[in-house]
Amino acid sequence: MFITKYIKEVFGGVKSLLTGMKLTGWYALHHKKEKITQQYPDNKDTLVLPERFRGEVVMIHDEHNEHACTGCTACELACPNATIKIITKFDITPEGKKKKALDTFVYHLDLCTMCNLCIVACPTDAIKMANTFEHSVYDRSKLLKILNNPGSKIREGIE
Repeated sequence: MFITKYIKEVFGGVKSLLTGMKLTGWYALHHKKEKITQQYPDNKDTLVLPERFRGEVVMIHDEHNEHACTGCTACELACPNATIKIITKFDITPEGKKKKALDTFVYHLDLCTMCNLCIVACPTDAIKMANTFEHSVYDRSKLLKILNNPGSKIREGIE
């Protein structure tokens, strides 16, 4: 009785394996023009990543070293594992009022799950996902990044 059940399970497993391999074999023989495997790193010069690829978070700066981040911390709140830390300061406007502004945008690449929730949460589209993917380092502290450039300021008209 035990042996019969065991043999049935083995044959059931083999049947399931062959069913899956049938589809794989058919695809390998009939789709020669549609191979999507890329021979990395041999093709570094011609490598094209899909636009939707998520590599790391970057802050967009224009040619005047200005960004759109208001320091609202929406991205920090949206992040599921505290990858982003926004440090704010208070600037004095020409009218003499205090205004919250971004001081430092700290990004822990080693903690990031590339979930894109911070990008979706940003009301001013100040950050985006870049297509970089080679992040291997020997020193983990090199994965801590400051995203706002030194001396950068908020772009005019962003509130």
